[in-house]
This record gives sequence, structure tokens and C-alpha cells, in this order.
Amino acid sequence: MKIETKFLGSVEIEEESILTFEEGIPGFEKSTKFVLLPLEKESPFVILQSIQQVEVGFVVAFPFLFKKDYAFDISKSDKKAIQVKSETDIITYSIVTLKDPFEDSTLNLLAPVLINIKEKLGKQIVLNDNEKYALRYPIGELEGSVK
Repeated sequence: MKIETKFLGSVEIEEESILTFEEGIPGFEKSTKFVLLPLEKESPFVILQSIQQVEVGFVVAFPFLFKKDYAFDISKSDKKAIQVKSETDIITYSIVTLKDPFEDSTLNLLAPVLINIKEKLGKQIVLNDNEKYALRYPIGELEGSVK
């Protein structure tokens, strides 16, 4: 099936790759169906694109590539919401806010996006540990920063 995207134009996707975010993403609750689209082959960044609204697309990255000690607990209700049976089924992303120059871009460590790859369910959660992780953490300051 073909979809229009915010960053990549028209893209062909497989229906099996569609992820359901039952509650949408905070601020974008009307978009509940998303796909992950690679940016470049070796890039640590991918696009989380709504298939319902072309203007709703997020650049996301694996936070662990940038911050090796990034860790948090997932509540029972969040596990239930995305039907987690094993924590190995979960992929964690952080939303990137792009800035110019790129080194000024930020990673949202406070509200990770969790995806159950087996059940194709996702949810953005907000961590209670706002002392430890920032909403706008500069990519340039992250460990192992990719520039």
C-alpha cells in the first residue's frame, strides 16, 4: 500500500508493518496507525510516520545508542496496554527535535516511545523520573553522539 509521508514523500509499505497506538501520541491522538521508515541505511534515526495524517511524522532514535545508561521501569498498566509478554518484545525510541545546526537537536528522554514488535502495538509513556532525564536533551551532549 502507498502512503504519503512528512519527510520522505510517497512510500510503499506492507500492511503487516502498521503499528497501532490505541491512544495516539500525546498531542496527536487522532493518529493511531503508524509505520517505522528508515532514513538511511546506516543512520541511527528512523521516521515514525502516521498513515492517517501526512503531517504527523516524527524522527526517532534508539536512546541507548546515545546514552548507554538510559534505563527505566515500565508500569504494569503500560505493559498491559501494549500486551507485553516478554520485555525482549519491546523496542524503545526517543523522539528527536531537529534543529539547525544538527548538533543543537534534542532527544526526548523523558517520554520514550515503546513498541511491542510482536503485537504491533505502541505507546508513548511519560517517565516520573524527570530529575534524571530531560525532555530536551541535546544530542551533542549525548554519549557516543553521532554527528
